[in-house]
Amino acid sequence: MSAEASSSVHPRGTLASRGLATEPPAPPPSPTLAPSRRAAFSYARFRRRGRVWSDGVQAWVGFTGVMLTGALLALSAARTALLLPESARPVPSSMAGAFGHGGIDLGLGGLIAALGLMFVSYAAMVSRGHRLTARPVLIGIACLNLLVLLAPPMLSTDIFSYVAYGRMGTLYAANPYLHGPSAIALDPLYPFIGAQWVNTPTSYGPLFTVLSYLFAHLSIASNVIAYKTIAAVSSLVVVLVAWSAARLRGLNPVKAVAIIGLNPVIVVYGVGGGHNDLLMLAIVITGMYALLMQRQRVSGGLIIAATAVKLTAALMLPFAVAHTAGRRSDRHGRRMVLAGAALSAGVVAALTFSVFGTGPLHLMATLQTVQSQGGLHSIPGLIMTLLGHPQLMSGVGPILDVVLVVALVWLIRRVWTQRLDWISGAGWATVALLVTAGFLVPWYVAWLVPLAALSRDRRLLAATVALTGVGLTTL
Repeated sequence: MSAEASSSVHPRGTLASRGLATEPPAPPPSPTLAPSRRAAFSYARFRRRGRVWSDGVQAWVGFTGVMLTGALLALSAARTALLLPESARPVPSSMAGAFGHGGIDLGLGGLIAALGLMFVSYAAMVSRGHRLTARPVLIGIACLNLLVLLAPPMLSTDIFSYVAYGRMGTLYAANPYLHGPSAIALDPLYPFIGAQWVNTPTSYGPLFTVLSYLFAHLSIASNVIAYKTIAAVSSLVVVLVAWSAARLRGLNPVKAVAIIGLNPVIVVYGVGGGHNDLLMLAIVITGMYALLMQRQRVSGGLIIAATAVKLTAALMLPFAVAHTAGRRSDRHGRRMVLAGAALSAGVVAALTFSVFGTGPLHLMATLQTVQSQGGLHSIPGLIMTLLGHPQLMSGVGPILDVVLVVALVWLIRRVWTQRLDWISGAGWATVALLVTAGFLVPWYVAWLVPLAALSRDRRLLAATVALTGVGLTTL
């Protein structure tokens, strides 16, 4: 046989002779095992794709549901008496908003259905929020806030109390920390103030009360627009800061801002009612972000500034201090947080005394009076009433106060010893505050939402969604 023939018949021999021998080819796949393995792999891949598709559908269906129900509530607010403050039914044309008296009257059944669908949609969206994408979520948040901003004041008379306290000090020289709105009973605003609050001095921080002085000379309708605008802008600030904070913490920023910006309590009650809780949240979350950026002094100062809007923000300070104190590499940070807080407190105290004198010293007494009037507007009060023993609430209240203090001390200690994340700790402290409070209204749940959105604790997020549902049941 010739060399050419030998080479063509035995190519591997030729390669071996050149030092290029290769491994023998793998045996052919088993005719029984290979197809089954391929089928199992294909089935697993199909299930994964199906799960991804299902999660995505659930997230976007939930998102769409929140948007549609939110738009329905905003467009129908002027015609739906139950969506309006009790003192503004029917709503005057000057406060009816950009949509006027259009829309439909949802009635009690329609309102319950709309809020129920909004909550279910929100819960579905949150559970699959990692499947959402940024552009539609951010556009949706902005549009929904705008729609609710353009609607009339919704579900609360608090916005008229803000106006009243500003007018008391500016137009009537009455200290709002010493007198209730009954001191201005002849003012055109008086009929719009909630009957429960006409004899109650302000329970808000001095910084916010000073802000209310700036709008005192405006008309009632202009004041409503001003406070709702502050609430809407504050809501968007919370969303933008939460986006950056979530990225710093390694969380999904789209899910975080969807949890906050599309929360029904924040949108319908917070922005719709023009509540100052959102202004407080905008300042306090900026303080949280400053701490994440190692700007400890700024963080402490902002937390105190938020407290000067609403005292609830003070709950964040011990957790910020515990967070920095518990890190050996950042002991200097604790002093910086406290220094910033002290400086801010000094400025607030000077401003407070110059405008209100010693009036704000009565603030805690006013808050205690408000808390004692909760009744059904509290989780403990509701439980006692359902059990047929509402009279026991007066005895249960002090016990719940002790429970709250013990819970706060335990949570702060866990953060100090680095066994609990500081944002999660502040979140659970807020849950404890809401559950034990003697007076609870739906928009108070907004305090918890940014903390849950920036926490890795799924149980905290579940508690937030549940409390959102509880808040929406209170019309």
